[in-house]
Amino acid sequence: MSNALPFRLPAPEGGSVDLLVIAAEHSGDQHAGRMVAGLLAAEPERKVAALGGPALAGAGAQLLEDLTAQSTMGFAVFGRLSFYRTLMAEVVRWVGAHQPKAVCFVDSSGLNLRIAAKLVAAGYAAKAGGATKLVYYISPQIWASRAKRRFEMARNLDGLASIFPFEKEVYADTDLPVSFVGHPFVESDYHTPVAFEAEGPVLLLPGSRQGLVKRLMPVMLKAFALSGAGRDAVVLYPSDSIRALVESFDLPANLSLQRTDAASDPVGASAVLTTSGTMSMHCALAGIPGVVTYKTDPLTYWLGRLIVKVKFIGIANLLLKRAMYPEFIQGAATPTALADELKSGLTDMNRTEQTQRDAAELKEMLSSPSDATAANWMARQLAE
Repeated sequence: MSNALPFRLPAPEGGSVDLLVIAAEHSGDQHAGRMVAGLLAAEPERKVAALGGPALAGAGAQLLEDLTAQSTMGFAVFGRLSFYRTLMAEVVRWVGAHQPKAVCFVDSSGLNLRIAAKLVAAGYAAKAGGATKLVYYISPQIWASRAKRRFEMARNLDGLASIFPFEKEVYADTDLPVSFVGHPFVESDYHTPVAFEAEGPVLLLPGSRQGLVKRLMPVMLKAFALSGAGRDAVVLYPSDSIRALVESFDLPANLSLQRTDAASDPVGASAVLTTSGTMSMHCALAGIPGVVTYKTDPLTYWLGRLIVKVKFIGIANLLLKRAMYPEFIQGAATPTALADELKSGLTDMNRTEQTQRDAAELKEMLSSPSDATAANWMARQLAE
C-alpha cells in the first residue's frame, strides 16, 4: 500500500494486540463496549484495540479512530468515498502489520463485510491461511434484505454472534458457526435510557446521523406543536455533533436536550416520535406509545425498496409481525400525521395498554436461553 495516505492508525499499545473491534455506529459502539467490558473483566490480560467510539474506549479498548463521529447514510456516503477507501486500506495494512488474534466486526455490514473481503483477499484472514480470525457480532439483517450475503459471510468469516434467537436458522444452509448470545437490552445489568411515565414528557428521537436529523427534526418539532400535547418534550442525542445540529433549529421553550448516556436514571416519557433505529427498540421494550418515522433522499429510498423485502422497518414491528408502532415513511411522514398519532398515544388508554402487552411479548421473545454471553463467545473465539 502507498505511504501517501492522509492518516495512519496508531500501533497497538505495548506492541501487540489480541482483538480489533470495528463498530462504525453509536449503537454498535455501545453493544461492543459491553462485550469488551465483560471480556476484560474475565480476562484482564487481553489487549483490545478498536475503531469505534466512546463506549469502546470506556470499556478499556485502545481507540484507534472514532468512527461514530463519521457516521453517514444513503448517498451521503458518496461524498466520503475517499475516506472510506482509505480507512479500509489502512485497516488491512494494520491487521497485516500487527496480526491480532481476531477482528470482530459489529453491525454496519456495508463497511464491515467489505473490510472482511479485503482481509481475505490480502491473505491475512484465517480463511485465507492467515493469522487472524474474522468474526461478527450482531448479524446483518439478511432476513430483511440481500439474503444471499450469508454465503459470502460463510466464505470469509469464522464465526457470528446473533442477538435474535431466530437468526441461527437463517444461516442453517451455510457452514458459518452461529451462536445466539442474547439481546443486550434484556440482560439484567443493562441500563435502559428510557421508561414509560404516563405524565412524563414527549420524546423526540430524530436519530444519530446528521442527514436523518436534518430531515426529521423539523417535522417532529411541527408535529409536537400541532399535537397540543400540553407537556414538555425531550430530545435525546448521542453525540455533541448531533446536539449542535438539533440546536440549530428553532426549538420551543418547553423542549430540553439530554445526552443518551448521560443520565443515571432512565428518562420517563409518555409518548415518542422516533426513527426506526436502536432507540425505537428501547422505547418498545419500555412500553412507550408512539410512532416510527423515517426520511431519506429519494434515490436511496427507491433503491431500498428494491432490495428490502419486509413489511415494516421498525425492529419491534418486524419481530412482532404487526405494527406495534405505526410507521410513516418518506412523504407519509407529515407533521399532521405524526401529530395525530402522538395525540392518540397520549390519550387512548386502550393503545397504551396494548403497547404494554407488546412490550412484554418482546421481552419474552428476546429472553430465550442463549448459547453464551457475548463476552464469553468472544473469549472462546480468542482461545480457539
